[in-house]
Amino acid sequence: MTAVHNGARTLPEAVDLDAAEGFLRMFHVAHPEAGAVSARLADVRAEVATTGTYRHTAQELSYGARIAMRDSGWCTSGLPWRRLKVRDLRGFRNAAAVAGECVEHLRLATNGGEIRPLITVFAPDSPSGPGPCIWNEQLIRYAGYSDGLGDPRYAAFTDAVRGMGWRAPAERGRFDVLPLVVETAHEGPRLFTLPSEVVHEVPIEHPDLPWFARLGLRWHAVPVIGNMRLSIGGITYPAAPFNSWFVGSEIGTRSLADEHGYGAAKPVAQALGLDTSSERTLWRDRAVVELNRAVLHSFDRAEVTITDHHAESLHRLSWLRGRQRHTGNRPTFRLDPGAARRARTGGPARFSGTDAETTQPQSPGRLAELLKHHQDRSSGLHSDESA
Repeated sequence: MTAVHNGARTLPEAVDLDAAEGFLRMFHVAHPEAGAVSARLADVRAEVATTGTYRHTAQELSYGARIAMRDSGWCTSGLPWRRLKVRDLRGFRNAAAVAGECVEHLRLATNGGEIRPLITVFAPDSPSGPGPCIWNEQLIRYAGYSDGLGDPRYAAFTDAVRGMGWRAPAERGRFDVLPLVVETAHEGPRLFTLPSEVVHEVPIEHPDLPWFARLGLRWHAVPVIGNMRLSIGGITYPAAPFNSWFVGSEIGTRSLADEHGYGAAKPVAQALGLDTSSERTLWRDRAVVELNRAVLHSFDRAEVTITDHHAESLHRLSWLRGRQRHTGNRPTFRLDPGAARRARTGGPARFSGTDAETTQPQSPGRLAELLKHHQDRSSGLHSDESA
């Protein structure tokens, strides 16, 4: 919808009517109770002719988000995509409101450990103005510091948000939660501290190795993807955070064991008494197996939903056999190069014409006030409203 080239915002474009028609025909085939597609197409063409865009019905939005989730491959085994909860918050475009509802998403998704798959959809790009965007790759990520402490994958992002006003804890640790960065065209990037009560973490211990807990490893319970844009029928929703639940190897292999992450494979191997002098001893493989065992054991013990990579492999093969061929008209999640770069380096801003503010991050108390304000007005899933 809003074209962005080399970090600079250009004039908005009107909706592609072919994409809109393709999606609406697909929707009406799946939902014949919605009425004649010809009538809906006539309404959409008239709306686009007047405004340059159109508004999905709540049912169209839910269907499109669920199809995008299903076809993206992000649905983990055991996840009934048809029952994904879609939070329709298309009226929300101010940074504080978006951040507050991201906190609410985390609360709802965590669900006491019984992870609840959710998608929260914020304001779309349109000729009247672009929607908000979230910089963070996932809503919860850990800081990385120049001295090697923490998660080195996010060292550049950490430096960027410190330059924007974020203050690391007085006693820096290996698992300091980074602030949420929400950017809007009219406010620029703003920082928000996530309240500790919605950052549910699982300490990692091993079922057979008592010394494992002394490594001090832990991980957050819910993987909420924050920086992918949702495209449905020619409409782009740049902020549409969504989650399922973790595959154990995403934590054990990719985050904890990997040398580009926490590099825990070698300390584990040394504690096991393995020969780490050569990769040919396969010490790394043996250490990674124990890390993955520890992750699955710890999440199960904490009663937090998780799946393993073997179950996921079977699920993914089934998905590959049955997936639809992608066309330009099918709903999908996309990761733009600029969004990927912002998630790792903390820039450049999506709207380069707006200088990044140097400001203190909003406190957890402020977010709590926002949540209480929203909860006072509604209960359960939110209906669309202005914010």
